[in-house]
Amino acid sequence: MEFVDELIGGAKEATWPLLRTDFALSYVQIGLIMSVPAIIADLVEPALGILADIWRRRVLILAGGVIFCVSAALTGISHKFWLLLLSFILFYPASGSFVNVSQIILMDSEPLRREQNMARWTFAGSIGMAAGPLLAGVSSALGASWRGAFLFSTALSAVIMVRVWRSRFPAESSRAEDKGWPAFRDGLRGAGKALLRAALLRWLALLRFSDLMLDVLFGFLALYFVDVVGVPAVEAVLALTLWTVSGLVGDFLVIPILERVPALPYLRATAVAMITAFALFLLAAPLGIKLALLGLIGLLKSGWYAILEARLFSSLPGQAGTALAVSNVAGLVGSLIPLGLGAVAEAAGLKVMMWLLLAGPVMLLLLLPRERHQQGGHRGNE
Repeated sequence: MEFVDELIGGAKEATWPLLRTDFALSYVQIGLIMSVPAIIADLVEPALGILADIWRRRVLILAGGVIFCVSAALTGISHKFWLLLLSFILFYPASGSFVNVSQIILMDSEPLRREQNMARWTFAGSIGMAAGPLLAGVSSALGASWRGAFLFSTALSAVIMVRVWRSRFPAESSRAEDKGWPAFRDGLRGAGKALLRAALLRWLALLRFSDLMLDVLFGFLALYFVDVVGVPAVEAVLALTLWTVSGLVGDFLVIPILERVPALPYLRATAVAMITAFALFLLAAPLGIKLALLGLIGLLKSGWYAILEARLFSSLPGQAGTALAVSNVAGLVGSLIPLGLGAVAEAAGLKVMMWLLLAGPVMLLLLLPRERHQQGGHRGNE
C-alpha cells in the first residue's frame, strides 16, 4: 500500500514541468493543487483516525482503496485544471483511509518496535518514490506521456486492492464497534484533550517542519531544476530520480542504524549536516556538484519521518487512530505551506523561495527534546 501510494506521488512530482505546460499552470495554481487537496484531507482524515479506533478498519481500508483507484484514473484522463485538482482532492483523503489506516494496524502490531517498523514502512514507500519518476520517464519514452504513468498506477492499485480484500485483518472485536455516535463523540473529545498535551504538540510541530525537506522539497525540486538551474524537463526527472534513489538507499541503511543508535541524537546529527548540505546545494553552480549534493540531501533526510511519526504514535499509547486524527488537524497549518511558498516564488522567484526550506532542519535542532540515555533508549517514549 505504501509502495503504490508513493509510486503515484513520485510520478506526480516528477511530471510537474509537463503538467504545467499541458495545463498552462502558474506557480500559484501549482501551490493550490499542492495545498487545497491536503487541506481537505486534513479536514476529513481526523474523523477517519477516530473511526479507526472505534470501528471496522477493514471497511475503512477497502472503501479508501476504491476511491484511491478512481482518483488515480481521473488524474490520468484529466484535460482541464479543475479536473486535475478534483483528482488530487479525491486522492488525498482516499490515501488517508487506504494507506494511513493500514499504518495504524502496523503501529499497533508491535508497540515496542514502532521506530523500526516505521523505518521499514518508509523504506517500502521510498521504493515507490524512486520508481515514480522512472515510471514517468518510461511512460513518456514509450509515447504514453505522463498520463500513462497514472493509468498504469491505477491498474497496479486495483491489483493491490484485490490482494488486500483477500487478506486477513487483525481481530477488531476489542474496539467499540457497536456504540455508534457516543463512541465517536468520545473519540472527538479524546482528540481535543490530546491536542492540549505539550509533548504531543512538540512531535506534531517537528513533523510539519521536517516535511520542508521531505514532501515540500520534492514538490518543487523538478521546477527548481528547470526554472533555476536551467536543465530540460527530462534531465529534471533524472535529478528527482537521483534524489529518490539516494533516499531509498538511506531508508534501507537507517533500518539497522535504528537498531543500534539512539533516534534523537541521530536526528540532530543529520539536521546539522542537512543545513550545510542544502545551503551548498543552493549555492553550487556546476551541475555535477549540485547533483552530488542532492544525493547527499536524499541520504540525510532518511529516518526523519519514521522516527518522528513513531514518536507521535508512542505519545498516545493505545490510541493510534487518535494520533492520526490530531496529526491531520495539525496538518491543516502545514497544508498552507506549499501555497505560501508558491506565492513567494511567484513574487520573489523560485531561487529565493528555496532558501526558506532551511527552516526545516533548523527547527529540528531547536525543538528536539534531550533524551536521557537508557538501555534501548531509542525505543523509549519521550
